[in-house]
Amino acid sequence: MEEMLSCDKQYVTLNLERYDSTDEALLRNYPRYVTPGSPLFDPVELARKTERIVCRHDERKYTGFYATGVYGGIATGYSCGCCLRCVFCWVDWSRDFPERYGRFYSPQEVFTNLSKTARGYRVTKLRISGAEPTLGKEHLLEVLELVEASEFNLFILETNGILFGADRDYVKKISNFKKPHVRVSLKAGTPENFAEKTGAKAESFELPFNAIRNLLDHGVSFHVAAMSADPRVMDEKERESLVLKLADIDAKLALNLEEEVVDPYKTTLARLEYVRLKLKWPLTQIYPPVKLPRRGEFLRRRLGRYSYVR
Repeated sequence: MEEMLSCDKQYVTLNLERYDSTDEALLRNYPRYVTPGSPLFDPVELARKTERIVCRHDERKYTGFYATGVYGGIATGYSCGCCLRCVFCWVDWSRDFPERYGRFYSPQEVFTNLSKTARGYRVTKLRISGAEPTLGKEHLLEVLELVEASEFNLFILETNGILFGADRDYVKKISNFKKPHVRVSLKAGTPENFAEKTGAKAESFELPFNAIRNLLDHGVSFHVAAMSADPRVMDEKERESLVLKLADIDAKLALNLEEEVVDPYKTTLARLEYVRLKLKWPLTQIYPPVKLPRRGEFLRRRLGRYSYVR
């Protein structure tokens, strides 16, 4: 059985066979995706609301487990639910409608599925990706305990940084493990742009940068990524602001920034349509890699020059 939900003449197909009868009061004003004029939300508050949907005791919702070629081959658990509503997000509709997708897995079940997938594809790295893997603190920490005692040598944790920025103790507990490597994904270079692109209140812009500071302070292995190589969604001034903010924390963060572009996934195209943001396809221009100046100089405004995709 399928239901078609209309929004701005676009349609989202939801699988009602997996419908979870979560408290209707919780879902009544639950943010789904950004539309023109949609109210801004507190991402930490949204994280707690989403945890009520995707977490149950020590269990957490996932839609599946698979292997992929990124990171040189890695077994991945695909999590449901997020605390941001990025307009360029590629994640499937389990981000927007977590009550209707996935099923609950215990930490042991997650580790077992990751292990089976890794062995089946002969890879040694594990990952939780999808929406926001840091939802469900105790669940994630228990998964990491199992990984730590295993033969697998690396666990990639991809996050938007909201909860790591809001909860320093969370990062401290992550630092007790040797195998995790955290990928912090930044969404914007200014508070105003952050609100426009994520649907979250502008003042929460600082949380991912707080997460970066917390990770540095506790010696956790990590790197920073950003949707900053694509001139269609980040102009030169905003990109410079983001790079300068990173360099102010640590110049190496700016130098090693992993920069992304928007890819035309079906969910991405729908979310862009909902917010009435039209991008030209195919992408023909990207920014060049960040280069730091000579010693004693400051980052210049040359950061925004274009290079061409061949």
